[in-house]
Amino acid sequence: MPADNELAAYCPDLDQWAGSWRYEERDGSPGQQIVECFKPFLRHLVSLGLSRKTLHKHRDNLWLLGGKIISDLHETPRLRKRPIDQALLAALNDEDGPLLSRASEDEQRSFDATCRKFYRFLKEHHSGSL
Repeated sequence: MPADNELAAYCPDLDQWAGSWRYEERDGSPGQQIVECFKPFLRHLVSLGLSRKTLHKHRDNLWLLGGKIISDLHETPRLRKRPIDQALLAALNDEDGPLLSRASEDEQRSFDATCRKFYRFLKEHHSGSL
């Protein structure tokens, strides 16, 4: 599949993301589920013909978002009871993403832009299941 080849080229470490977010063993499954939620959006971004720099910005911001969601699972254990797509959607809206710790204003603005795009993508493509 050409989109998968392009995805692998711009996101070669995607299979390691879940492990990079893990605090403890039980984080592996939700981390992998987050990656699976990200894949259709990453393929969509590749299909848009965006510049390499823009694609990398969105890729890096999605990695941050995944780590933030796993962190939230530790801070609020009841979130573990929700399906991961609902936890993702709850962390997003059409204006911004979650507040990052230790991010500059520009980094937060870039992160928020990616989160808005991802939120709209989820709403458009998964409206029946979310």
